[in-house]
Amino acid sequence: MTAAIEFTGNYEDLSTDMGFQFKFNCERCSNGYMSSYQSNKLGVAGGFLRGASGFVGGALGRGADSAYEVQRAVGGKQHDAALHKAVQEIRPLFKQCRHCGNWLCDQVCWNPGANMCKDCAPIAEEVETRVRAQFVETQVNNDNFLEENQRMSTKGKEVAANCANCGAETLGKKFCPGCGNPTNVAVAAFCGQCGAKSAPGAKFCGECGGKLG
Repeated sequence: MTAAIEFTGNYEDLSTDMGFQFKFNCERCSNGYMSSYQSNKLGVAGGFLRGASGFVGGALGRGADSAYEVQRAVGGKQHDAALHKAVQEIRPLFKQCRHCGNWLCDQVCWNPGANMCKDCAPIAEEVETRVRAQFVETQVNNDNFLEENQRMSTKGKEVAANCANCGAETLGKKFCPGCGNPTNVAVAAFCGQCGAKSAPGAKFCGECGGKLG
């Protein structure tokens, strides 16, 4: 009879014919908790038989290497007993929330002060850190959006400009394709003090205030 696992429905059976081991995963954060390795006496004995078959040969070797013997070693009562022992070992690492009734890992998903899971009783410091990080990310995205809009607007004007000398379309180039004269297109520079990229035509660095050019 297979052991009842009340604290998670997500576990991995890593057992082989040589021993038993199981990994139990938290259903909230997916953290895995490995049980201790338990050697399989039947599998070890089968391993000795397989080793001996190289010297003895014949029916003994063929019998020890058969799929039936491997299945017999991995499954059966020994496997169920090993799983039951593993469940008893790992169960203390999980707690059941008294509010929602869910089982969650004690290490990551539990609020010990409230004696409830973090879904039902979030920890204020963690929520604040997460919200601040989201706010910073939003601000950075907004700043990048505004900078990119400004850059594209400037680039559009440069591409549409005509040469002051011959009137040919410059297409945003530094030199006129028609007469070869400089087009005076403003080019972004990099600050010699902090390395930040400046806006085209800027005289001072927007990051450290250093003079450009």
